[in-house]
Amino acid sequence: MNATQTVGADWELDFYSRPILEADGRKRWELLVTATPAADATEIPFRFSKCCPSGEVNSLWLTAALGEARQCAMEAGWPAPRRLRCWRSSMRTMVQRAATELDLEMIASRRTYALLEWLQQREQEVYPQEEGFMAGPLAPPPAPVATPPVPLPEEVQGDAWSWASLPTDLLSDASDWPTSFSGLLPLPAGLDSNQPVPGLRLFSNSRALAMAGWLGGLEPVRLLVEGRQLVLEAGQDDRWLVSDLDSAAAEAIAEELAQSKERGKGLQFIAIQTSPEQQAFAGFWMMRDIATL
Repeated sequence: MNATQTVGADWELDFYSRPILEADGRKRWELLVTATPAADATEIPFRFSKCCPSGEVNSLWLTAALGEARQCAMEAGWPAPRRLRCWRSSMRTMVQRAATELDLEMIASRRTYALLEWLQQREQEVYPQEEGFMAGPLAPPPAPVATPPVPLPEEVQGDAWSWASLPTDLLSDASDWPTSFSGLLPLPAGLDSNQPVPGLRLFSNSRALAMAGWLGGLEPVRLLVEGRQLVLEAGQDDRWLVSDLDSAAAEAIAEELAQSKERGKGLQFIAIQTSPEQQAFAGFWMMRDIATL
């Protein structure tokens, strides 16, 4: 393992029940932790898993388990974490308590793409092999009620915006681009090098750098079209209105996003520049519209 393949030693965390019944008839609880991989990572990042007795699902157990994970990471040559991203809102308070005990910053965010891919892999390949696996369709968790999007904070509103697309092979060089703020991702395996990746470009001649700083703090997750509105989902459950659209633009953008989800592993981007002609970026974020479990 190579410790240089983490970005700021960020960890992505999920502490939740799994579709497995233990001998006592209760569902298994499991902690999963993965380091956030760098954009150019070629190896699997640090990972840690630990089952939790159903009667010990609390912040004390989680604190001890995270301390164990940190020790395992450091013994294997990985850096100690500084930040934890927690994507389940129902576990936010418990994770916050554990993070505080370990002097870690907890971020409520769904920018946990490596964790979600690992969860999907375990749902398909690991859990079905376990004794007590709950085969067959499970009742899905209640779908959260989507709140109406609110306008982007004034600090993130630029002078203009445009919709664009970039070929996948161009994004493979994104870590070399002149960028002040960024949130890059490893490109998913198996993508066509010419697969278009849709995204949003925001422009501000005088405030581009400040806008980029603010946008990074919002933890951008994905773009979507709802009716005739372009919406940015961010953080754990934040929803921001980017712009109202005319019917033709709404249809075209929605189609591009749907094609990216079907053929491009859901890749998207947001770029912030001083002008359309400027080659450098004040900020550049890659995102993915990826299913959550």
